[in-house]
Amino acid sequence: MRLGRIGFWYRLAVVILKPLMLVLTKRRWLGFAHVPAQGGVILAANHISYVDPIVLGDAILFSTGRLPRYLAKASLFKGNGIVPRTMRGAGQIPVHRNTADASAALKDAVDALHRGELITIYPEGTVTRDPGKWPMAARTGIARLALLSDAPVIPVAQWGAQQIHDSYRTKGIHLFPRHHITVQAGPAVDLDALRGKELTSEVLHEATDRVMAAIRDLLEDIRGEQAPTLVYVPTQTESA
Repeated sequence: MRLGRIGFWYRLAVVILKPLMLVLTKRRWLGFAHVPAQGGVILAANHISYVDPIVLGDAILFSTGRLPRYLAKASLFKGNGIVPRTMRGAGQIPVHRNTADASAALKDAVDALHRGELITIYPEGTVTRDPGKWPMAARTGIARLALLSDAPVIPVAQWGAQQIHDSYRTKGIHLFPRHHITVQAGPAVDLDALRGKELTSEVLHEATDRVMAAIRDLLEDIRGEQAPTLVYVPTQTESA
């Protein structure tokens, strides 16, 4: 990919972060042939560290040649500071929280998918609090976004970023020794039977469960372990 085609902010991130990723990590990227080469698509990933966006963005960009767009609260896009300018310049997607209509909160994301963007989302909404770093119970935003946009959902599991920064266990960034990072994408989640239906709580939870089951299956494959039968449910404070 020619960096001149990806815009200033993405180009700057690549120039700074790509060499660091090569030096600090040993990477294994699997299954990205499942990601469509064009058209709107949602990549739904487990969330294990605040480093995840860097790791996953690196894997997506250089495995598929597509630019990942991330969802962020709309307030981060307002004003002329460095954060709003970066968010707008990098083409990230605002989510309008605290709206009466949950679907309206995702309008910009749905529009982006209809334009053919690749959107990355962490269905759990925050870094997992599960003691074993397995995916927690997820919010239904992933289901609503998928069913409103009719975009395919590609499950993605990642493992290793928590060695660099483990959000709830150890303080600071741990760069050495080089850490093994695995990011694996799977086939699109089968949501056909749910598309076109009214977005009831039952439909949204069923779609969400299917996405998270696919992510857990991939993570089991990466880790060579079986996920717990009971899915960790975060408290209101933990899910904030």
